Amino acid sequence: MSTILDKFINLLKWPVALWALWSIPAFFQSLEYFNFKNLKFIALLGGFFMFFVARTSMDSSVKTSMQIIAHELAHSFFAVLTFHKIKNIRIAEDDSGGSMSFEGEGNWLIIIAPYFFPLFCFFFMIGVGIYMKFAPLNWIVSAVFGYFIGYHVDTVASQIHEKQTDLPKVSYLFCAMFLPGANFWAIGSMLAFNSQGWQSFFVYQELINRLNLNNFNLLINMIF
Repeated sequence: MSTILDKFINLLKWPVALWALWSIPAFFQSLEYFNFKNLKFIALLGGFFMFFVARTSMDSSVKTSMQIIAHELAHSFFAVLTFHKIKNIRIAEDDSGGSMSFEGEGNWLIIIAPYFFPLFCFFFMIGVGIYMKFAPLNWIVSAVFGYFIGYHVDTVASQIHEKQTDLPKVSYLFCAMFLPGANFWAIGSMLAFNSQGWQSFFVYQELINRLNLNNFNLLINMIF
């Protein structure tokens, strides 16, 4: 099963990269649909900046260890998601890096996952989705969510550099095409979730697809 799925995902590699690149304008267009002046977004922004305040007082070894753990867990999460059995996860004692291994050949999504996918935010969103069955979203939840978004942005920014061994595996061209749009999509999806939970998340996906289609039609009309 994992072999078939790997081949299918690998076939989608460049189409997905093109979609991510094409979606960048749609992300900026989508911002006008958010009401950033409400309390939930103000709290989210406060939590976001609170992370960077806390980061300045955080021990560098602790911060590095957390980033390495998050990195290897993201690889592992997508490996499991694509039906690969994890063999091991290792973190170097000197915090110089980490590694993980799994059964099977793998795919590009496993390799690139830590550089765009907000793993901790995702699990927080699942928890909030359960919480919302009993109580509505409030500014406290939004502030905590903003803190996790800050962590995600900081982690991704610190990991994308020329010495990173994962990036050449999928090619720098692919990274240049895929990662900016993928990260904008992740941020936009999290902003949408902060409005009304998973309902807003799925509405946002429809919005991005609609804006992409409108932009495509505009391009066609300009050419012809």
